[in-house]
Amino acid sequence: MREIVLDTETTGISPQDGHRLVEIGCLELFNHVATGKFFHTYVDPERDMPEGAFRVHGLSAEFLSDKPKFGEVADAFLDFIADDPLVIHNASFDMGFINAELKRIGRAALPMARTIDTLDIARRKFPGSQNNLDALCRRFNVDNSGRTKHGALLDSELLAEVYLEMMGGRQPGLVLQRELAGKTGERVTRPGRPVALPSRLTEAEREAHDAFIATLGGDPLWLGQKS
Repeated sequence: MREIVLDTETTGISPQDGHRLVEIGCLELFNHVATGKFFHTYVDPERDMPEGAFRVHGLSAEFLSDKPKFGEVADAFLDFIADDPLVIHNASFDMGFINAELKRIGRAALPMARTIDTLDIARRKFPGSQNNLDALCRRFNVDNSGRTKHGALLDSELLAEVYLEMMGGRQPGLVLQRELAGKTGERVTRPGRPVALPSRLTEAEREAHDAFIATLGGDPLWLGQKS
């Protein structure tokens, strides 16, 4: 299954107020493994850069003035994302800007139904907690030390790691390992997780589990053999 993790940077909050895209970053996942393929472009917004937006991403109007306009990169962008699901944090924001730009050049809008909103996933998993990208990186021990400012491609890379953790944990090379095992007949072992996930069991749950095990009698195999 192919998925595209996507992020954008803009001149402001709403395209209805005349704000525009200035950066698009996408990377490809295949069966929940990053393939290394990506799409990235800066975009000339054809307008000024408000100070508030500049403080967020550091992209000035001068820097963007010689970059391609959205219409010049639209085909390459659409070819890269194809018809695959789009993994986005706060999807309505990014999709609102992308679809406004597509409408501006007379192209069809992308349906919201194809998005996987990681903000919605995080809110369901961690109600009442901070669920912005930085907070999720801290929760899952994803290194975001290089994120001094927002950037569409860097944020896509961080979001991909967070998304895979929320889906059950990163499994680098799993598909390749299965293919190698099938071709060579050799057992291929998966390297251990570099940072162990913290236990989610409460002390009461642990005590209840131990009490249940004690009722089974004998020497359960998973406790090891007595010497």
